[in-house]
Amino acid sequence: MSRPDLPEPLPHPVVDNHCHLDIERGDDDPALTVGEALARASSVGVPRIVQIGCDLPGARWAVETAQNHEEVVAGVALHPNEAPRLAARGDLEEALAELERLARSSDRVRAVGETGLDYFRTGEEGRAAQHTSFRAHIALAKELDKTLVIHDRDAHEDVLRVVDERGAPSRWVMHCFSGDVAFARACLDRGAYLSFAGTVTFKNAEPLRAALRATPLDRILVETDAPFLTPMPHRGRTNASYLVPLTVRSMAATRKQDLTELCVAIEANTEAAFGGSWGVKQDTLGA
Repeated sequence: MSRPDLPEPLPHPVVDNHCHLDIERGDDDPALTVGEALARASSVGVPRIVQIGCDLPGARWAVETAQNHEEVVAGVALHPNEAPRLAARGDLEEALAELERLARSSDRVRAVGETGLDYFRTGEEGRAAQHTSFRAHIALAKELDKTLVIHDRDAHEDVLRVVDERGAPSRWVMHCFSGDVAFARACLDRGAYLSFAGTVTFKNAEPLRAALRATPLDRILVETDAPFLTPMPHRGRTNASYLVPLTVRSMAATRKQDLTELCVAIEANTEAAFGGSWGVKQDTLGA
């Protein structure tokens, strides 16, 4: 299947704060190389990304990629759905120890995540392992002063309960925010940044758009979660960082906000959320 065309560039650069360059869906042929993916994204105003590793091989790949590409920084973690699999084999403790080594290995690692809870794909039998892993990730993020990136699927109340029990780090992000206005306010009251993905463009996502409208400008981030969650009008196809402009324009329309103002805020918020700037910052683009 051919890839979606490049969208109109943004008037000011933004950062894709959550991407999986190492994951292929297999419905675009051939898959983009890292260099091609970064070049396409930069051409439309997305010159920098946070590459997220969700298991030990992915975390190692994220660190290596961040070391080889100045546009990229890394997040390392055991995904909530990975934790029960490791626990069932008796490998969770060892995996968490290796994850800590990776998190300490380079200043290119800016984040511990995505961690959290997922009650959609993991049943009751796996939830204890998810909670153990989530608590360990929170402790690691706080100890190393890394940004905590939280995955939350059908687990809003328990995510906040664990965060409250352990204490939130100084910087934390609700990845692919999926709640309503009340949950957004609960997260914001605890100091979270809310990251919006292509889901905010979906027809059935009005509660999510209401949450976006209720979020202060200085707490908004944008992401792809590529290759997943492709924004409209390309929903169902392979996502990539170069499609972020579609999401940002939809966000600006939802908030009735000037597009450039939103882009400037997203860039500044991402740097604040992930511990400062990195790479070569891109100048303002054309309108």
